[in-house]
Amino acid sequence: MADEHTGSCNCGSVRFRTRGQLREVLFCHCSQCRKQTGLYYAATNVLNRDIDIEGVDNITWYQSSTSARRGFCKICGSALFWAADRQDYTSIMAGAFDGPTGLDAGVHIFCADKGDFYEINDDLPRFEQWNASA
Repeated sequence: MADEHTGSCNCGSVRFRTRGQLREVLFCHCSQCRKQTGLYYAATNVLNRDIDIEGVDNITWYQSSTSARRGFCKICGSALFWAADRQDYTSIMAGAFDGPTGLDAGVHIFCADKGDFYEINDDLPRFEQWNASA
């Protein structure tokens, strides 16, 4: 997928525009993603040089592990970004994009950690933990 895409938090205090290729949607079932969203993350990513963000002062970054942080709107609480330290890309929650996105579903990761209150009922590849090829 190429072109430009726009998106925002729920209240519009943080807006973003991406350029270029977006990765297929990755579904993360780890406990941190479940606790932050109530279910699991559905995210794509973009190279840092290909994203422009308005309202950066309204983003709170939470260092969620020794190697990554999560960005959310400090006004409405919308989960927006996940960024690994020292990487050249940022993951963006697929639901934060204005539609239509044209995004495709890709893979499930951290399936060993998924909640016991739902099932994964599709034929997408599944990984028990993180898989760099995902």
